[in-house]
Amino acid sequence: MRSDPTVHEAEDLRAATAAVRRHIDAAPEVALILGSGLGRLAEAAHDTTTVPATAIPGYPESTVEGHDGQLVFGALEGTRVVFVQGRVHLYEGYPVQQITMPVRLLHALGARQMLVTNSAGGINRAFRPGALMFITSHLNMAFASPGVGAERPAAPAGAEEASFYDLDWTRRAEQAAQARGLEAHRGTYAWTLGPSYETKAEVRALDRLGADAVGMSTVPEVVQAQRLGMAVLGLSTITNPAAGLAAGGLDHDEVLEVGARVRDDLMALVRDIVQAADA
Repeated sequence: MRSDPTVHEAEDLRAATAAVRRHIDAAPEVALILGSGLGRLAEAAHDTTTVPATAIPGYPESTVEGHDGQLVFGALEGTRVVFVQGRVHLYEGYPVQQITMPVRLLHALGARQMLVTNSAGGINRAFRPGALMFITSHLNMAFASPGVGAERPAAPAGAEEASFYDLDWTRRAEQAAQARGLEAHRGTYAWTLGPSYETKAEVRALDRLGADAVGMSTVPEVVQAQRLGMAVLGLSTITNPAAGLAAGGLDHDEVLEVGARVRDDLMALVRDIVQAADA
């Protein structure tokens, strides 16, 4: 008789939760899944405790440079937070259920709000490199089911129509961005498999489908969080025009340069967003 894989998922989650609780004294309120380059923000937190991924049963380990595999618990702007350092992507070979395991773990530990950031290519021609985009909807163009794991409540009535992104929290974050003089827009994020950039033809297709930006992460975590009833705020940094929308080809060094240029402003904004989480 074949064993039920969801039973093993539930057992792994309980083991992971117990392992982490042995290291921390207080439950986190807000989970921060930050794109590469924002890991330094954890250094601004107080009373931190770091739990390496290797100490957590069943936790997926990132294979991407710049994504340290660990959870950092602490206090930021008076709020108990946990930083997820070491996001994993579908292109690294993990099943979607394992990619979303950290979200289930953070929810089990007490987090009820989640901020997720990423770097993205701009499709909307009004979005200049260095601009921010608050995600209000998304397209699953990885053609993968964003599996949500074993221990999940039944989907609430009307969940199909419910927004995946908390519009009240987004509105407060927009006000914080405006107060800092940052260029920010709302838009739709398209999730693609990666790790290669999209072709010009794919970008034209995404444009016609209504995408404003494109990247290789975020959607699985957001789907999982929404299914668990967590409030989600999504934020993209537009690091480059998508393929075919600018003169010349895509230059990865330019992408990194734009990310570095906006990093300090973005870290300050994230602190404002955490402060506004429960407003």
